[in-house]
Amino acid sequence: MLKKFFRKDEGFTLIEVLIVVVIVAILAAISVPIYIQYVEGARAADPQATIGSIWNQCKMYRQDHGEYPTDLQALEDEEYLEIDDATREQWEFQIVGGPQQLDQIISTSTEKMKGGAGKIVMYDVRTGKFSGYGLPSDQGSE
Repeated sequence: MLKKFFRKDEGFTLIEVLIVVVIVAILAAISVPIYIQYVEGARAADPQATIGSIWNQCKMYRQDHGEYPTDLQALEDEEYLEIDDATREQWEFQIVGGPQQLDQIISTSTEKMKGGAGKIVMYDVRTGKFSGYGLPSDQGSE
């Protein structure tokens, strides 16, 4: 009678293996989208920081000249702004608006950015919020 309780069956049954595979698949299905969102958010941090710097320099330019710059070249020509070469290779930046009121600062990824070309990160000057690639739609700016 005691021998029934101490059998020497080794290994796993097919059901046990299937249960483990299903559990691993569920964990992967949950974690992969979270990881992808994390990576996109990390890639969006570079243009966000640069846009913040551009906005601050636009405000300084306005104090000195009485109006906002209409493009980045004006900021760079007068040495208000210097964008790193690595950032410039991966992102293109654009100021949208006139000399009296800026509306947005937009960055668009180039083909050298690992996430692909054409990704857009925008900063809305009026609301003070970022939107676009790697960002939830309701994320605030600073």
